[in-house]
Amino acid sequence: MGRLVVAAVVSLWVIPMSIAVNAIVPDPYMDEIFHIRQAQRYCSGDFKTWDPMITTPPGLYYLSLVLRASLFPGMWFAKGIQSFPELCSTAFLRSTNAVLAIVCSVLVYDLLISLWPSLSKKMATIYSIVISLYPLHWFFTFLYYTDVASLTAVLAMYLASLRRHFFVSAMLGAFATVLRQTNVVWVVFVAACGAISFVEHLCMKDQVNLVEQNQKIEKKNVASEKKEIAVAPTLRKRKINAPMKSCQFPNTSAVDGHPVNDSGLINETVDVVFMLWCLKWNVLFTFWPYALILLAFAAFVVLNGGIVLGAKEAHLVSPHFAQLWYFGLAAAAALAPAHFTLGQGSTLYQSLRRNKISNTVKLLVSLVMGLISVHFFSIVHPYLLADNRHYTFYIWRKVIQAHWLMKYLLVPVYIYSWLSIISALGRNRRKVWVSLFCLACAAVLIPAPLVEFRYYTIPLYLLILNTRIGNMQWMTIGVLYLSVNIITMFIFLLKPFHWDNELGIQRFIW
Repeated sequence: MGRLVVAAVVSLWVIPMSIAVNAIVPDPYMDEIFHIRQAQRYCSGDFKTWDPMITTPPGLYYLSLVLRASLFPGMWFAKGIQSFPELCSTAFLRSTNAVLAIVCSVLVYDLLISLWPSLSKKMATIYSIVISLYPLHWFFTFLYYTDVASLTAVLAMYLASLRRHFFVSAMLGAFATVLRQTNVVWVVFVAACGAISFVEHLCMKDQVNLVEQNQKIEKKNVASEKKEIAVAPTLRKRKINAPMKSCQFPNTSAVDGHPVNDSGLINETVDVVFMLWCLKWNVLFTFWPYALILLAFAAFVVLNGGIVLGAKEAHLVSPHFAQLWYFGLAAAAALAPAHFTLGQGSTLYQSLRRNKISNTVKLLVSLVMGLISVHFFSIVHPYLLADNRHYTFYIWRKVIQAHWLMKYLLVPVYIYSWLSIISALGRNRRKVWVSLFCLACAAVLIPAPLVEFRYYTIPLYLLILNTRIGNMQWMTIGVLYLSVNIITMFIFLLKPFHWDNELGIQRFIW
């Protein structure tokens, strides 16, 4: 029932807003020009021509073809024979993301139920609706970009892994990579988290079996206490020497069904590595499809001569370390009622006081690294400076470049944001999980030279789904998201402008 409610509510804004966008902006806009033109080539059967300006693989176009094929019989019956171009109009192609946005909202609901077993279905429904309002995801639902499809595929892969359908998860990960190359990082992340959960499940299962076996032995040998004492230790010794028995996390507690280790990161990492090594053949047998994806991706990079398909000179891999700091602030701001509060600030302060010397050193190191990052590794892409249709153009000029000191003054805010994010995740997830998440964010964002809020959507969704947020905070977040969506869509649709060179109507976009 919860899935149907989520899908119905999301449809209430997806359908009318799609109609409004197509009525006011009927022609392809910005990057849509390349994507729609390429998709229409595919619709006409031309799979050999490729637009050199497109950087991502053709996964989105395949989805549009599947949608067209599924709807074509109905269109044929209702209106008679129609030409292929009409079936791949701008409005129709945009509807691909509209459908995927509804699917994505249902996936969010299922993920919340899987990740937080104690969460009621009613609250999961409300949270799913709020999360579906996230401004970047919401806005690009109505345009023909790859973001909604990419997010949907990654969340589907994550959900399948949580449900231990690892082969299905890997196949979804393969398709996610066909939608956007950088999703291969999330394939590795999901595979790593899945492998840890998998071996832990085997270890716990073995522990339960051992206890049950010992209980049966004790019952069978009640009549002879001496015989029981002689037999049980032998069996225990044999079990202790078995790999599954020795592979376990010490000092583990559970939060919503997720074990949280009380030991340090190094000890936990050693435990994870040891456990994976003990069950290496089980892991390899189960997770080989993920490895196959990595091999195929490596072959693609070699044959393609790089990660992106087109416009390679504008998307060179660069050491953009400042990008990671930008994401931290953007993510914390997207969840401001949970991070930028007196309560959260007090919590972080108390946690830092527990080990003053060590934490002070870590803060100083973080501060130095932040200053070095923004000074030496803060890349200003030509697209960012030249295109005033993006909100990032104004944020960069009015905030970061407002004064030469500003980018340095923001470093403490970046550090606070990341500390808050890590603290929030650490309350409910293993330290290893949090570390893997941070590494995945770094692998996705640091090589990207262009500052784009769209790049933050997938890691932000994973962050939201794995963070415990209070009910009132969710309500506040929902109001903020709704307000931002109304303002940005109003500006996009009703506040167009013209450039001096008269290249047509321009609109503000994320």
